Amino acid sequence: MIAQIARVVSSTVRKPAEDGDTLKILGIFCGAGLLLSLLVAMAFALDLTPL
Repeated sequence: MIAQIARVVSSTVRKPAEDGDTLKILGIFCGAGLLLSLLVAMAFALDLTPL
């Protein structure tokens, strides 16, 4: 199973990709992670104000 994951990762790395597409995808994932973490913090009523 680890060998299959390694093959997929290596084949993905070898494919040429445009820098703009890579940065756009990275930005989307970062934004989604930030949104999700803020929603979880609001759902559990965590205090996010600085001390």
